[in-house]
Amino acid sequence: MARPNILWICTDQQRFDTLGCTGNRFVGTPNVDRLAEGGLLFEHCYSQSPICTPSRAAFLTGRYPRTARCPQNGQSIPADEVLITRVLAESGYTCGLSGKLHLSACHPSVCTGSERRIEDGYSEFHWSHHPNPNWEANEYIQWLTAKGGAYSTPGYRGMRHVMTGMPAELHQTTWCAEKAVDFIRAWAGRGAPWLFSVNFFDPHAPFDPPANYLQRYLDRLDEVPLPNYVEGELEAKPLRQRRGGWVQQGVSEEEHRTSRAAYWAMVDLIDTAVGSMMGALAETSQLDSTLVIITSDHGEMLGDHGRYLKGAYFYDPCVRVPLILSMPGVIAPGRRSAALVELFDLAPTVLDACDVERPDGMQACSLWPMARGEAPLERHREDVYCEFYNPRPSHPGTSSATMVRTERHKIVVDHNDPLGELYDMAADPAETHNLWDDPAHAEVKVQMLKRVCDRMAGTVDPLPLRQSPW
Repeated sequence: MARPNILWICTDQQRFDTLGCTGNRFVGTPNVDRLAEGGLLFEHCYSQSPICTPSRAAFLTGRYPRTARCPQNGQSIPADEVLITRVLAESGYTCGLSGKLHLSACHPSVCTGSERRIEDGYSEFHWSHHPNPNWEANEYIQWLTAKGGAYSTPGYRGMRHVMTGMPAELHQTTWCAEKAVDFIRAWAGRGAPWLFSVNFFDPHAPFDPPANYLQRYLDRLDEVPLPNYVEGELEAKPLRQRRGGWVQQGVSEEEHRTSRAAYWAMVDLIDTAVGSMMGALAETSQLDSTLVIITSDHGEMLGDHGRYLKGAYFYDPCVRVPLILSMPGVIAPGRRSAALVELFDLAPTVLDACDVERPDGMQACSLWPMARGEAPLERHREDVYCEFYNPRPSHPGTSSATMVRTERHKIVVDHNDPLGELYDMAADPAETHNLWDDPAHAEVKVQMLKRVCDRMAGTVDPLPLRQSPW
């Protein structure tokens, strides 16, 4: 089989339950749903960090965030880390990107031109960390200006992270997809494989969908569900959840519903963009030769458990993400896997799909045998691992923490607070009842703490490789 093209679509801050194919009856995601129907949907994929840079460093290297020396936002990945896009470029692939990369510090106070890059393998690089015009190199703003537009948002809708955004034809999501479509058409028929990373900023806050996308939810706002929150539940949770950030108090039901509506409307716009890219693959006869990946770097709390946005939260809404692999004729259609997988398992998966040797130091486990039907779908890992280190000063009360989840239980160890979290995911899938201090679960707690120790030990860097027996 010829080496496939790779269309890697990665959203930012999109939780698992935001697609029709994952059970959301409100959203309009027919294009992504068709990809799921035509391929393999992983129902329990977990990010290696609940924030951007560590997660992206992990899934682009196949190494845990702390191993890749990139465990926090606001720092830059070391230049000697090897991204799989670089490996592919060195093996003959042409690699392109549109949107954000976020492997380096991206605050305007540090990043004056554009994001600092290492040898990442991208020969076509259309960078836009986010739609705001903070940087000269924000290519979305250049595109917008060429169309005679100017970036603006009409104002907030109650909560300060919800607003009406740019029209769909001028939205950054549309620009990201347009760059991918141009690349797909340009490389059709050249006989050489390619990879294109479509890195949408959406549905990251601020929640700013086009007005017409939002309106269809506002027309039925009373049907939009309220967040998963039980009054008083935070009293049995670590300090990092009881203070700082966004909490339930003082937020009206209308504001909660509008936040969720705006977030879902952004997902709908992403689906429209996915449709345009799939149309370009079909028009250029590249559907059957392209592996399409749909995923996100981490999730979003959306008011669940009294929190909004992201941070040191390890609830499923924040760390469980969509993952779909689709390639007609190679990946059998209509399959779902309930196995526990880690998001950074994508790194060796892509290399295996492209028949490219993995670099030394990779820690992830390939999903390609499952995708090809050569391994059972029922089991991939015994547990999944996620970490959060060195929070921002603007997040008072937060601390470093580590999560491990098995099929039955989830534990979160807070490294600065004696109170952690323990959940029975079968009896309490909503993660409302913290069993950390429950005597009936003391033995389970000990077992899970042992797993945390084992998994943290497993993140030790395997590099440099052993050269001799002594």
